[in-house]
Amino acid sequence: MKMIKKALVFLGVLFTFGILVNATQEEPQKPVAQEALEEKLINDYNVYAIAMPDNLNFSGELVPVENPDIRERMDRELLVNTYWQSNGLLLFKRANKYFPIIEPILKEHGVPEDFKYLAVIESSLTQAVSPARATGFWQILKGTAKEYGLEVNQNVDERYHIEKSTEVACRYLKSAKEKFGSWTLAAAAYNAGRAGINRRLEKQQATTYYDLLLGEETGRYVFRIVALKEILSNPKRYGFNFSDEDLYHHIPTFNVLVDEPITDFNKFAQQYNINYKILKLHNPWLREAHLNNTSGKEYLIKIPREGYYKTGVGQ
Repeated sequence: MKMIKKALVFLGVLFTFGILVNATQEEPQKPVAQEALEEKLINDYNVYAIAMPDNLNFSGELVPVENPDIRERMDRELLVNTYWQSNGLLLFKRANKYFPIIEPILKEHGVPEDFKYLAVIESSLTQAVSPARATGFWQILKGTAKEYGLEVNQNVDERYHIEKSTEVACRYLKSAKEKFGSWTLAAAAYNAGRAGINRRLEKQQATTYYDLLLGEETGRYVFRIVALKEILSNPKRYGFNFSDEDLYHHIPTFNVLVDEPITDFNKFAQQYNINYKILKLHNPWLREAHLNNTSGKEYLIKIPREGYYKTGVGQ
């Protein structure tokens, strides 16, 4: 019996050894090129601390990074936005498309160009809607929109109109600047409201944004703007690599003046050799498939110039 047990153990050892030998022999060897690629990826992907840039400012107003808490808060936003690479690349792409629309309006209203980065942190340059129903590139609430003369209803919502909403943002920011005497506080007021910032300044007996103790969102707000300004202005410094052809580009349009109802946007679009989808992409403020316009108000509807879209219209 003992001899039988020993024989079985010996056979088991041989069987296991055979499996191991075969497995070793059958395991495919990685190609040299693959090993080199893996080695390169390991060597190339590194995460670095970010040196604090010199002369960080918002609209010419310096960020006091010599204060340790300010430095830490600025460092946080630079790190978060540098290493959120996919989002960063999307922002570069969209900025190339939309900044040329926003910049002239800011200039016309005497608002510093740095405020285009406020739109970036508000909506990532998309027609976003927040849980509080703030809407569009500039995240404007319904009450504020109506206060500043935008039309907001089920049929038309001009918060989705990039040019008109940018003009409203400019007017709000200029009003806040007049009240607080600082573009930085004006930016903070865009997030927390003029009354909210004024209340905190008085309660804490402070005079600047950087001396205020604020909630999480408003406390990060200006730092996020400055971080995106720094990164989007210096892509190579922060490891972003792309060519012009990788970016999104503005599509030229012309305006069609409309002063009467439109019963069917499908038919209206076909008159200009585009489809319903493309019409709505360029005019997101048109919220339904028709335009009521019972008052005879004049609207300008954007139509893309020919040659930029290939559709089935007319085929």
